[in-house]
Amino acid sequence: MLKSVFTLILFIAALSAHTQSYLLTGQVTDEHGNPVPFASIYKQDGGVGTAANSEGLFRLRLPAGEHQLLARAVGYRQTVERFTLDRDTQLSIVLHTEAYVLDEVIIGNGEDPAYAIIRKAIRSRKQHLNEAAPYTARVYIKGVQRLLQAPKKFLGIDLDEIGREIGLDSNRTGIVYLSESESRIRVHPPDDFHEEMISSKFSGNNQAFSFNRAADLKLNFYENHQPIFDGLSARPFVSPIADNALSYYRYRLLGTTEENGQVVHKIEVTPRRKAEPLYQGDIYILEDSWRIYGINLLLTKEASINILDTLHIRQEFIPLQSGQWQPSSIRFDFVGGLFSFRVGGYFAAVYSEYAMNPEMQRGKLNEVLRIVEGVNKRDSVYWAEHRPLPLTEEERVDYLRKDSLQRRRESKEYLDSVDRKANRFKPQSFLLGGYTYRNRAQRWRISMDGLATSVGYNTVEGLALNYGARYVKRVDTILDRDLTVYGNARYGFINKRFNGYVGTSFPLAKSFVNLSAGSDMQDLNNRGALPPLFNTISTAFFGRNYLKLYERTFARTAWRYTLPANVTLTASAAWENRLWLPNRSGYTFREQNEPYLTSNNPFTPHADIPLFDENQSFKISLGAMYDFGTQYETYPHRRVYLPSKWPTLSVNYTKGIPGVFGGDTDYDLVTARLHKTEIGLGLYGRVSFDIQGGAFLNNKRLYYTDYGHFNGTKTLVSDQHLTTFLLLDYYLHSTAGNFVEGHGEYNLSTLLTSKVPLLRKLKLQEIIGVHYLHTSEMEHYAEAHVGLEWQRLRVMYARSFSSESGLRGKDAIRIGLRLF
Repeated sequence: MLKSVFTLILFIAALSAHTQSYLLTGQVTDEHGNPVPFASIYKQDGGVGTAANSEGLFRLRLPAGEHQLLARAVGYRQTVERFTLDRDTQLSIVLHTEAYVLDEVIIGNGEDPAYAIIRKAIRSRKQHLNEAAPYTARVYIKGVQRLLQAPKKFLGIDLDEIGREIGLDSNRTGIVYLSESESRIRVHPPDDFHEEMISSKFSGNNQAFSFNRAADLKLNFYENHQPIFDGLSARPFVSPIADNALSYYRYRLLGTTEENGQVVHKIEVTPRRKAEPLYQGDIYILEDSWRIYGINLLLTKEASINILDTLHIRQEFIPLQSGQWQPSSIRFDFVGGLFSFRVGGYFAAVYSEYAMNPEMQRGKLNEVLRIVEGVNKRDSVYWAEHRPLPLTEEERVDYLRKDSLQRRRESKEYLDSVDRKANRFKPQSFLLGGYTYRNRAQRWRISMDGLATSVGYNTVEGLALNYGARYVKRVDTILDRDLTVYGNARYGFINKRFNGYVGTSFPLAKSFVNLSAGSDMQDLNNRGALPPLFNTISTAFFGRNYLKLYERTFARTAWRYTLPANVTLTASAAWENRLWLPNRSGYTFREQNEPYLTSNNPFTPHADIPLFDENQSFKISLGAMYDFGTQYETYPHRRVYLPSKWPTLSVNYTKGIPGVFGGDTDYDLVTARLHKTEIGLGLYGRVSFDIQGGAFLNNKRLYYTDYGHFNGTKTLVSDQHLTTFLLLDYYLHSTAGNFVEGHGEYNLSTLLTSKVPLLRKLKLQEIIGVHYLHTSEMEHYAEAHVGLEWQRLRVMYARSFSSESGLRGKDAIRIGLRLF
């Protein structure tokens, strides 16, 4: 009996010793005692590892016993540390600068030997890309963004005061974003990537989830192109070992060394041309396998990147026991600015606990991210235990300062004091941008439009005031859903007609409901002819009144619900009284108005003959929209579907019902739409398309406002979108029959202009577009346009083609200004 107990005690003691773990901390320095930032420290099997922080400090928890750790960093010779761990231990690691040897005899052959190495790496690219096996891993990410420079005031806003509120120093500099996260990733090459966030820490907001995403830092140089960070460049970047990389880069062998019995070549990479999406820096290639050993590359303004001045990318790989090579760490350092602001920072990811070929469900992983409740509630003890990158003193102080600021900001006294200051009425703000009164503690606000933006001019009303206000109350803090009550008042000073409406929208269970009633002025083209501001300028200054209006009295209810399968269902019912109105004002700033001003009936421009009699309509609409993309992110209380590479399909049915509430209309309209924007073509730009069609199954009785309408353009400057015809009249080709329209645009994304020295710095994007329309009355109509785009401004030349002589051969210059 005693022997059995003694044996059990020994077993428990042995098991305890086996499972005991200790904390290993230390610093990585070079031979001169300088810190080596973000060096990788890992066990040779790749299962456990970490990285040093920006000061070379590291921490790693290991089980008791004997260990062998490898430490390496790009540009330094790898070292192996052997030790026995039986208590918390400090370890100093010294990395010596790598001495790359260059054989002068080899260089004498004419072509730099780097080219032969790169050709072999290019030939092996697909092999290394396709050999990737399924795996799981743990990823720690730290993101830090700093404000490096800021003016005292910007657009009249006191930045000193804002800086104090967000924890900046007296010079308005400091950390503006600090966040850490841990995730488990599950990868099934080539495309399936699932991330589960297991911990999240956000400086200054313990309710928020980190913006850090492992998917955003995923970078594979075995792919021909790398689309780094959305919006950084119009085109993806070309890998130094892409199939056609020799056409884009020059190479120079800087030297060769040996690591763990393997020969490593250090090769300098230089772009052949400016203004191309190309890297510069160093790439490390292993002899024999011709795989990437490390990356140290830079993107600058010469690579046509936006906002940032430089983006420095460093990536290291480690061999696993399975023979696979996987990233041990990746780091993005950036510096940039806009106006008088300068920003800088980094995102660093450390990979560990690799497990190759785990059991996982094959097929598409529709859920790409999962964040469960509680991951943002980890305490400081947890982070001290699990954080692989130790905090710098600046980061530690930022957490303390921002946590204190958050507690202060959440107090009712603070929120009330902020509201008292922000709610002060300023006449200039009310005139220009509007006025908002907030109660942050109770989560509601009242907003009123700016007076200047509410004034317009048209020939039906003359000078018109169209003023709106809204009340918004956050009623669902979990799903961020609001109750909105809104109202609008409109008065025409020439025709003396007043219109006004009220409405409300609110969440109801998992759906959304909208109710509205009143009267307003509407465009005869229910897709919108041109924005009121454009019409005001066109009418008042140029004497061209393109906008045609009618008065609508209405009551409407609408419902929207999104199914878990990413299908959005809509339903609505509306009663309307439609009244056509004549012109009442003919004043413009032009001396001669007659040749230009037209009536409010687009079909009789020189006579105000009513386009339709006053009528009533009662209609119902049913719709469904399906995004073929099925990938989504799961948050504690909601699912968010992601934009996909596939088009979106919409179908809608509208029925005008006669006799209900005095309804005069009797028609059935079915429409369908298939559209997709920004389909990437790699280096060759992107394509967008939009195809729509409709059929009146029954058109016994309907009025012009019920017709199928199309977006046209008559002005030099317009709010141009993909579905806008550049030479078509706004109203003359609307139809009560069947119709099909198609639009396509190819954006070359500086493919040509980057070759022209005077244009490349402007980053002008080339555009080519086509538009097509067929209706029951018009057999074929088409347009083509070419132009250049900068930011939200584009200049185009358009020409029309048609089976009808009156529409054939027209051309014009158009300036597109995308307001929304």
